[in-house]
Amino acid sequence: MKKAIQFGAGNIGRGFIGYLLADSGYRVVFADVDQNIIDSINENKKYLVETVGEKVEKNYVENISAISSLDENIIKEIEEASLITTAVGPNILDKIAPTIAQGIKERSKKQNRNYLNIIACENMVGASEHLKEMVKKYLSEEEIEYLKNYVGFVNCAVDRIIPPMEENKENDIHVMVEEFKEWIVDKTQFKGEIPKIKGMELTENLMAYVERKIFTLNTGHAITAYLGYLKGYKTVRESIMDASIQEIVQGAMEESGKVLIKKYGFNIEKHYQYIQKILSRFKNPYLRDEVVRVARQPLRKLSKNDRLIKPLMGTIEFNINNKNLIKGIAAGLNYDYSKDEDAVKMQKILEENTLEIAIEKITGLDKDSKEVKLIKEEYLKIKS
Repeated sequence: MKKAIQFGAGNIGRGFIGYLLADSGYRVVFADVDQNIIDSINENKKYLVETVGEKVEKNYVENISAISSLDENIIKEIEEASLITTAVGPNILDKIAPTIAQGIKERSKKQNRNYLNIIACENMVGASEHLKEMVKKYLSEEEIEYLKNYVGFVNCAVDRIIPPMEENKENDIHVMVEEFKEWIVDKTQFKGEIPKIKGMELTENLMAYVERKIFTLNTGHAITAYLGYLKGYKTVRESIMDASIQEIVQGAMEESGKVLIKKYGFNIEKHYQYIQKILSRFKNPYLRDEVVRVARQPLRKLSKNDRLIKPLMGTIEFNINNKNLIKGIAAGLNYDYSKDEDAVKMQKILEENTLEIAIEKITGLDKDSKEVKLIKEEYLKIKS
């Protein structure tokens, strides 16, 4: 039986990627550092995935096991795997790179001629290529040559909302997911035969779909959370049901959408349908998605190449109105949740610098630009 290793046994790992792999006939080994999750997977040998939308479906994921990603036995698992996937968060890729590299070293040493494909399923442009560069740092020239021939690093775009469960849990590994799912991978980057995985779509133009997802769903999600936080809402659903918030969120997604249509030639009507679909997902009554979860790590989300500033830069390039993106960015800068380390750091930057310099440091935008001036105006409106 084919073996896949899923780094990250959190909600995305279990409720999306691991679920699809097991459903496609893989024996799935979850690698994580949370011992409680590891023990629960190994004791139960299955977990429940509850899909909620227009209808509710319940399915068990079986043929699974788990191992600590710090356990030396994971190297043997990597030696035997044909597929590695990740759902650990972009910041953790660098931490798992040495382990993956060690597994590749052993495969090289034993002259393993079976192909291994690695797909980093993260909210990050070029996540698998980034992981590849990190892995190569731990390999010799000979091992890098082996990697070039037998190991594929495959970029992808993933999209499924999976909030934490609070009530009616069967156990710690029971997970609730929305009906919508999208996993689009770059078919040109595989080594050997492309694996057949249910729910995985192939494309030769991945970047268009990566940016469509990040600069529509993630942009809208973040702005909903930041505006909702400012109004004291607890969940994304509560926030988006506020008509004044929805107007800004939809406006921002339409602004970023015009950039995507110009850049990639997306069909206008279909793209606006995609925006409406996303808004309906935010309103899903089954998904209690906490505002502070979606808003977390504002320094990353407000950085130059992420979900708020990059679409703004696109509007500048194509001379597109951006008033709603500006409002969303200003709301993000006002995010001051005291339990979020990133938010605390960001507020310190804002306190210790002039507003223009602070915005430049956080966003990478030129402090003298028209956009920074507009962000400053909106920021001060919110403050007052």
